[in-house]
Amino acid sequence: MSSRIISEKWPDAGARILVGGLFLALAWRLGGDFLETNRPTDLLLLVGEALVVVLTCFRRRASTVDRRVIVRIVTAASMMSPLLLKPAQVPSLIPEAAAASLAGIGLLVVIAGKISLGYSFGLLPANRGVMDRGLYRLVRHPIYLGYLMTHAPFLAAHPSAWNTVVLLIGDFALIVSARSETDKCQRDRSARAR
Repeated sequence: MSSRIISEKWPDAGARILVGGLFLALAWRLGGDFLETNRPTDLLLLVGEALVVVLTCFRRRASTVDRRVIVRIVTAASMMSPLLLKPAQVPSLIPEAAAASLAGIGLLVVIAGKISLGYSFGLLPANRGVMDRGLYRLVRHPIYLGYLMTHAPFLAAHPSAWNTVVLLIGDFALIVSARSETDKCQRDRSARAR
């Protein structure tokens, strides 16, 4: 096995282990809060993040991946921020039923986007082919849109300074990641056209 293949596999395996560990910690926190409070927003966020973990572990390899350090930092912030959320033991800003309904709609968008994307899901901006089926016919980044739609009601149901800062950083990173993915595909398309 060449050293290049080994050097590419270790960071990937490390990322999968880190994501899995953070997800287990999130499941512990949100699962405990759900058992105590019966807040459906806990489970809705957990299901959305579980999809990230599963697709991260089973994604297909990309033809090209943007491995710049800044891109890795932004990707890490966008991925890890939801895994750092904590249940807030304070009154919700909106009725729990409204928060759960909004989060449910966001989760459906995430699920439909991930089904449309299939095994082309990835963490770093990469060229796994431009998707034009399912929700990708309507929105360029439906999964990111769905994340934003689930994060806002979770924050309304669990308002705290910690959750606000974590989601501001993470959601800003999501927007930057979306832009990076678009730029990566456009650069690849321009390079092939030459």
